[in-house]
Amino acid sequence: MTTLSPEILTALEQQAIELPSWAFGNSGTRFKVFQTPGTPRDPFEKIADAAQVHKYTRLAPVVALHIPWDKVENFADLRKHAEDHGVELGTINSNTFQDEDYKFGALTHEDAAVRQKAIDHHLECIDVMHETGSRDLKIWLAEGSNYPGQADLRGRQDRLQESLQQIYDRLGDNQRLVLEYKFFEPAFYHTDVPDWGTSYAQVASLGEKAMVCLDTGHHAPGTNIEFIVMQLLRLGKLGSFDFNSRFYADDDLIVGAADPFQLFRILFEVIRGGGLNNPEIAFMLDQCHNVEEKIPGQIRSVLNVQEMTARALLVDRDALAAAQRSGDVLGANAVFMDAFYTDVRPALAQWRESRGLAADPMAAFAASGYQNTIAADRVGGVQSSWGA
Repeated sequence: MTTLSPEILTALEQQAIELPSWAFGNSGTRFKVFQTPGTPRDPFEKIADAAQVHKYTRLAPVVALHIPWDKVENFADLRKHAEDHGVELGTINSNTFQDEDYKFGALTHEDAAVRQKAIDHHLECIDVMHETGSRDLKIWLAEGSNYPGQADLRGRQDRLQESLQQIYDRLGDNQRLVLEYKFFEPAFYHTDVPDWGTSYAQVASLGEKAMVCLDTGHHAPGTNIEFIVMQLLRLGKLGSFDFNSRFYADDDLIVGAADPFQLFRILFEVIRGGGLNNPEIAFMLDQCHNVEEKIPGQIRSVLNVQEMTARALLVDRDALAAAQRSGDVLGANAVFMDAFYTDVRPALAQWRESRGLAADPMAAFAASGYQNTIAADRVGGVQSSWGA
């Protein structure tokens, strides 16, 4: 069995992955949102389910919220509820893609009144951050156009900058704005923030408290995501990191499902660039579970990240550097592949047991009966889903 060094175990001990509250609600395809037994009916039940992931893995101590999906009358109560369950409230995610007024844009809209409505929503999110103790306001914009000539491309960038500046100026001293990008969908001709360069250009003009969010699903097939990770770390602008997996484009599947080797390569660059366990970078999942149970889906996801982190930490950096300097192409690749093919699962299971956790968190959760309990108890009411 592979032995993990004390240095690797120390790094793994510090690893923390933020969970998305929306992963515990109902979701589906663009055609149908599916109902499942035991789905949370409010943010309090979402938090309780998220806490189960942390209970069995000790990898997920923070839960991100989505506004307005997770609006409650008293966020102080929700914050205490989270703390009582052993987790904290984290990133606040805004929503400017489910309102009729935003059909042709929100922060980029031609109409100043619509832009102000979108700005005011983000100011409300900042107010929520004050109550929850959250540091980051994450913005993803479903804005763009479908046809050539439909929109003034430069004008929309100018309006976006002006809108973001108003939001940025309202941030507290210890708060940040994180701008996410996505290369297409729902706009198909052009997207206002389609890539890391556009996001970087926008946040760089705002100030030091504005960062880029990289979502691993938001790239064209074949994109070298680890190169982008390296560049943003090099520039000091990687503020948030959303893990998911995609076969085509933003499928929001369990991270590592489509390409475990890609996840390994990404995490190697995270480590190489000083991003692992860096408090300035929020690592979180951004996934929806349509055909699998939601809590096990999140447990599987954080375990996949942990496993690939352990493998990436096994890369012999000295041997790799020596091979790179000498031009030993196959030797350098062999160093990489040796680490990737190392089975760290038995060592991680043993390590979990040494910390008082179950060797197999998936099996332990299944045996707990929690899923059957919530399916029986959560009868009546409206299940949480997209838009609720």
